[in-house]
Amino acid sequence: MSEVKYSKEHEWLKLDGEIATIGITQHATEMLGDIVFVELPDLGSNVEKDGNAGVVESTKAASDVYTPISGEVVENNQSIVDDPAKINSDPENEAWFFKLKIKDKSELDSLMNKDEYDKFSKESAS
Repeated sequence: MSEVKYSKEHEWLKLDGEIATIGITQHATEMLGDIVFVELPDLGSNVEKDGNAGVVESTKAASDVYTPISGEVVENNQSIVDDPAKINSDPENEAWFFKLKIKDKSELDSLMNKDEYDKFSKESAS
């Protein structure tokens, strides 16, 4: 089983060796509402921790997608560009956004585990 970490910007990250799969959390989709558009980072681009790595637009608002760690984009999930509604139905599995080749694994230390993230989400919602 791969390790899952969470950011305060409501992104999740699944670790698989040197590759991190990144998407937005169920909590984020609930705040956004029905997602109608997604923009992903270019393949081969380098992204920096907490930097903008894309855009997600819903019927309520547009929101930047941040990357919780630094790395090189090695894969994008074209299926969510073609059908953004997938993000609402399965945000933490099939509707991942992009995969990174991790630049600095120590950046993972600043992310939360599931229990910490659930507590953070509840506190930030109230």
